[in-house]
Amino acid sequence: MDNKIELKREREKRTVSLMISIYCRKKHHSKGVLCDECKALNDYAILRSDRCPFMESKTFCSNCRVHCYKPEMREKIREVMRFSGPRMIFYHPVMAVRHVIESKKEKKRLENT
Repeated sequence: MDNKIELKREREKRTVSLMISIYCRKKHHSKGVLCDECKALNDYAILRSDRCPFMESKTFCSNCRVHCYKPEMREKIREVMRFSGPRMIFYHPVMAVRHVIESKKEKKRLENT
């Protein structure tokens, strides 16, 4: 597989894992280790990223035409994203800025199609 796609896949997995860890630390008061619920969500999200056939063309799962998450896991990851997204600027500013830039580009691309 293309090295660029693999790098993108790894970056996505790092991002989602960081967001889940922020959520778990703040909501479940975990220290250094994910609680069982968040660990299961993290493992599931990584598995979904590993198996994603659209990695080359998509920016984020929310923009994907096929939603491969189970409904309950999809709702959990949405909750994590809503909570952790705004806090990312404090924990990993570069990753947060990159996400905003990519989101704006994707929104513009979707408007032009």
